[in-house]
Amino acid sequence: MLTSTECTTFLDAMAAVPGPVAVVTTVDPSGAPWGFTASSFCSLSLHPPLILVCLAKSASCHPAFTRSDAFLVNVLADDQADIAHRFGRTGLTDKFADGPMTPTELGIPGLLGAASRLVCATHAVLDGGDHNILVGRVHTAIVQERRTPLVYCNRRFTSTARAGSR
Repeated sequence: MLTSTECTTFLDAMAAVPGPVAVVTTVDPSGAPWGFTASSFCSLSLHPPLILVCLAKSASCHPAFTRSDAFLVNVLADDQADIAHRFGRTGLTDKFADGPMTPTELGIPGLLGAASRLVCATHAVLDGGDHNILVGRVHTAIVQERRTPLVYCNRRFTSTARAGSR
């Protein structure tokens, strides 16, 4: 078990690792939309095409995702930090009320202006400590030309274009 100082050091070390920013969405059996912001997202396998995304077990949307047959990963573009903030908030009753989300593939809410979208069937839900690891089998990938992805590093949003210009 880590001490509080070691936990802080661990969090600082992880904050220094750049990660993509995605809003992951699904719908529950009643048709209600659910979503969260994730920076723990990456490819897992090419054959078959698998991705993984991590979701806190304490998240209000956790039951919807762990019981869902499908989800959509919206990889945000560098001008979509406001959407990342909205879907990252806890306690917000309707994250979909003020945004450009529209029903997309499989009827799951998506961002048509995202840098890319990955339509996934739930392949596995794995234990990861205080998180679950959602493994998705990618059925469709949509990439928007000329959209620079949003990146999260050192507890702030940036882009690969700005990071590369230093």
